[in-house]
Amino acid sequence: MLKEGPANSVFVTATKGNKMSATVKRYGIVVGVDGSGASNAAVGWAARDAAMRNVPLNLVYMFNLFVPTFPQIPMPTGVAVWQEEDGKKVLEQAVKIAEDAVKGHRAITIASEVKCSPPVPTLVELSKEAEMVVVGSHGRGALARIVLGSVSSGVVRGASCPVAVIHGGEPSMPHPEQAPVLLGVDCSPASELAATIAFDEASRRGVGLTALHAWSDVAVFERPPLEDWKSEAERNLGECLAGCLESYPDVTVHRLVVLDHPGRELIEESHSAQLVVVGGHGRGGLTGMLLGSVSNAVVHSVRTPVIVARPS
Repeated sequence: MLKEGPANSVFVTATKGNKMSATVKRYGIVVGVDGSGASNAAVGWAARDAAMRNVPLNLVYMFNLFVPTFPQIPMPTGVAVWQEEDGKKVLEQAVKIAEDAVKGHRAITIASEVKCSPPVPTLVELSKEAEMVVVGSHGRGALARIVLGSVSSGVVRGASCPVAVIHGGEPSMPHPEQAPVLLGVDCSPASELAATIAFDEASRRGVGLTALHAWSDVAVFERPPLEDWKSEAERNLGECLAGCLESYPDVTVHRLVVLDHPGRELIEESHSAQLVVVGGHGRGGLTGMLLGSVSNAVVHSVRTPVIVARPS
């Protein structure tokens, strides 16, 4: 049962931490809230993830102060007050969504705040003291879909912690509670962090993990004999996963090695996963740019929740 406290908060006695983090950062999981369908889905997903991690949930509504197009036209009286009041109403709904999402699960601390500041810099700043930032893929209305789509992209690029991007609506999967976590691996430092996140999420959910390693480099420049590239790819994948396999012996891993573009394969495999985890950047040089575009393509193309690993 949730125990109500003051100021939109729900409190629980802290328990022992997990393999990923020995200490809880100041903000726990931060969610950018705007009242859209994607935002509401992000709140529910983040609340459940916060309960699994036993960390606080912070809901933040941000707005830019209305500025008239023409300086000679004065700002309408009370616009800032109206914007703040609208934000409070949106947050009240978000708190209710978060509370409903964790009913029957571990209780969490839920805090909410309205900020008169631009979303991307605000969330990037909060990410410095957060375990994860969660955003919806798009916002309210046609214009907001464009603006807040750029917000999710901006936060993914600039955050100092992992960023989860959540689409509105239900994911198209038959049994999401049993579906595996999908990990994109390229054996770069970014994918090592992604692997740790993916194994931790799979362990908490009690599900398996699919580790996908796509060799797009050789697919572009040459076609080596199947046994040559596959054996080397499997060896590289095994080395990349070795540490996580030791730390998370409870996670069953299905290894998938393909000779194809990683973005295309990840998008295809995401249909049977409940969560996709990718690194923010790849292995440097041209490949680094390609794999940065891979994470961007996955974030914007799949309907499944996506976590992009960002170093703290």
